[in-house]
Amino acid sequence: MRRLDKWLWAARFFKTRSLAQQAVAGGRVQLNGERTKPAHEVKAGDMVVVRVGDWRWEVKVIALSDKRGPAEEARKLYDETEASRAERERRGDLRRWGAEPAATLKGRPTKRDRRRLEDLTSPPEDS
Repeated sequence: MRRLDKWLWAARFFKTRSLAQQAVAGGRVQLNGERTKPAHEVKAGDMVVVRVGDWRWEVKVIALSDKRGPAEEARKLYDETEASRAERERRGDLRRWGAEPAATLKGRPTKRDRRRLEDLTSPPEDS
């Protein structure tokens, strides 16, 4: 059995063990559906839910390691559920193809912007 924070670091969910500890303490990692502490023991067969930013993984622990190896080896430590994989791919596609149109707008329109909008939306004036 290994510590949860060490396993998350070895499985490459977090870049440092300190970040893994903070995530577990902050409730962004659940072990078997419950909040836990960073030092909690993980064993093969446990279900772990990890949230990092907008991404969410539901994985089953397959193997344990306290060494951080290459990404190819890290993927052998867990098996992601089909539902989790499908949801991550769907969110990735949305993020890639569906950029938020108002993401670049900040604050209220300027006087110049307001005049341009009025020119576009107001009916033509008869002279």
